[in-house]
Amino acid sequence: MNRWAIAIDPDIRRASTLPGHVYTDPEWFARQVERVLARSWHIVADESEVDAPGSVLPLTLLRGVLDEPLLVTRDPAGSLHCLSNVCTHRANRVVAEPGVCTGLRCRYHGRRFGLDGRFHSMPEFEDALDFPSPADDLPCLGLGRFAGLLATALAPAMPFDALIAPVAERLGGWFPLDRLAPDPKAAQDYEVAAPWALYCDNYLEGFHIPYVHPGLAGAVDYPSYRTETFAWGSLQIAEAATGEAAFEAPSAAPSPGHPEHGRRIAAYYFWLFPTTMLNFYPWGLSLNVVEPRGPARTRVLFRTYVCDAAARGRGAGAGLERVEAEDEAVVEQVALGVRSRLYRRGRYSPAREIGVHHFHRLLARMLAEDA
Repeated sequence: MNRWAIAIDPDIRRASTLPGHVYTDPEWFARQVERVLARSWHIVADESEVDAPGSVLPLTLLRGVLDEPLLVTRDPAGSLHCLSNVCTHRANRVVAEPGVCTGLRCRYHGRRFGLDGRFHSMPEFEDALDFPSPADDLPCLGLGRFAGLLATALAPAMPFDALIAPVAERLGGWFPLDRLAPDPKAAQDYEVAAPWALYCDNYLEGFHIPYVHPGLAGAVDYPSYRTETFAWGSLQIAEAATGEAAFEAPSAAPSPGHPEHGRRIAAYYFWLFPTTMLNFYPWGLSLNVVEPRGPARTRVLFRTYVCDAAARGRGAGAGLERVEAEDEAVVEQVALGVRSRLYRRGRYSPAREIGVHHFHRLLARMLAEDA
């Protein structure tokens, strides 16, 4: 019997939620790290950070959890690469600081690589047999690109194109993705005393908006709030309340075939399995990157990309710091509740918790899969 199997009925009307121990037990968290987080795509950088040929950007993938040293480079021809930042000789970190260079050189014993990760040379190895081989190149990871964001994965269970396609399809042709500009001054990191999956649960339903977010509740038309699911994510669509800010398109005439044509949309909330949240407002994009820190700790990175500065401060995309504080308060209370010896499993609202149900089914499936 598979101890990691969790039965979640595909019919939301009959289904029960994840058991409390899946969120809190250290063994289950370790399973999530290896079977879910190590097999998923994660946003790691902005393309503007490696805009010049020769740019190198060292980073750590999910610090404190995966702790994988990686390196994003742009070679002289302008191509981007995501490489292991561990020397294939004796495992020294190859690049310590971001910068611009013509090639990579390990400072331990002088092994050299190209900016594409290919082995170039190594001193004192003249007598080595069958050397060099492909194993001497730096391992190269896939690099996903969307709207200036860069994502990578160690051993992805899904292609990046399949993950991002629903976003591109919904926004393509009318939303100015190419005009999104990062606003570094608006960047915020939040520490949340709760498991990462609980934070995602909260994000994936608008059910709590009237009870937790009075400001946001006034900006959106709650009765029309709806959720759609796709293979590796979901979309929540918030229509604007009367008099509140809304996208000029797709309700405008040039987009008659769009699913929201004729509707005043306040926000599109995309969730990409398991930890990426793309929140599109009339002013631009609020990116939320969820970084698990342990069974009871989560860091959430807020990054802002603006295409219409004049629209900031209005509608569903206003007061995001307040909304985050309200979410943190309730999620941290739930984190205490799921540890209760008296709590087992809950039930889903078929009308309002479609996204949570979909997340739980994806998570349960990956946790149960053999290595």
